[in-house]
Amino acid sequence: MNMYNPVVRRVAEPSEKTRIAREILEALTEWFEVPEYREEYIRESSGQIFFAAEENGEETGFLCLKETGKPTVELAVMGVRKEFHRHGTGKALFEAAKECAAAAGYDYLQVKTVETGHYEEYDRTNLFYRSLGFQELEVIPEIWGKHNPCQIYVMSLKKGRDLTKLIMSRRSYRGKYKPDRVPREDLRTILEAGLAAPSGCNKQTTSLVAVDDPEILKQINAAIDPPVCETAPAMICVLSQRINAYRDRCFATQDYAAAIENMLLAVTALGYQSCWYEGHITDTDRICDEIARILNVPEDYELVCILPVGKALSEPGTPKKKPFEERAWFNGFGNTEK
Repeated sequence: MNMYNPVVRRVAEPSEKTRIAREILEALTEWFEVPEYREEYIRESSGQIFFAAEENGEETGFLCLKETGKPTVELAVMGVRKEFHRHGTGKALFEAAKECAAAAGYDYLQVKTVETGHYEEYDRTNLFYRSLGFQELEVIPEIWGKHNPCQIYVMSLKKGRDLTKLIMSRRSYRGKYKPDRVPREDLRTILEAGLAAPSGCNKQTTSLVAVDDPEILKQINAAIDPPVCETAPAMICVLSQRINAYRDRCFATQDYAAAIENMLLAVTALGYQSCWYEGHITDTDRICDEIARILNVPEDYELVCILPVGKALSEPGTPKKKPFEERAWFNGFGNTEK
């Protein structure tokens, strides 16, 4: 049972900010090993938006924000004592800072760290930022030198506008994929989005299996004839159970359809592409049954869909849509009156 309960407060007093920053950063020399940089973070924290986390009366971490432009604020520095990692402290600090930045009218939040693939500690930091919803912007080696290439992440704080833009920009991608591995944290985010979808009478009839093992993907692709999505580095298999919501009413189809749309949007938001393949695998040749066998799916589950996940090798096509007025109206079917 998780008993962790980090409490986050905003700190106003400059001397208290520098005290907390010093205590935390001097305990994190794996990440802040250069003394002059560490002192710079501590010194600058006194004039920045500052949040501190406590657990059982002990200060466990802090986070600072600084404005880098009128629409943009930067997560300038964050530190959490190592013994309090995985207590939810970092996420609690971030959520408080994000809420503050959005309320202040900023459009974007950015953060810098060392590019993945150079140091184990920073690889974990990269996974953490991606799990929060940050997107990779660019890598600039010149900032900290070639041995510490700077990865810049960004996040939009324009919630409603960005969600609408995401929905409008999503496309079904049927092309080839780059071989780049999809990080497990990104796959988990996509799965969580699917499981967060509404479910008829909360029967939760949809289950999911993510596949990123090359050998298992090879077996699955060998079963799909004619082949589709064979170059994707990951795949999500959607499972459904026929569980009645009440009397003889079952909403399993609606449940998995909602889950799939959530996942397709999450895939797009994370910078990947996908396509909803259902009819191709559930036709009379029942490819879905062979995939289920490969994945050891129990008999009371039906494998109904596969979603490839990966970076697109080419731009997805834009389908032609009927005009709005032919499919949507106000106050009555076909009513075009203003």
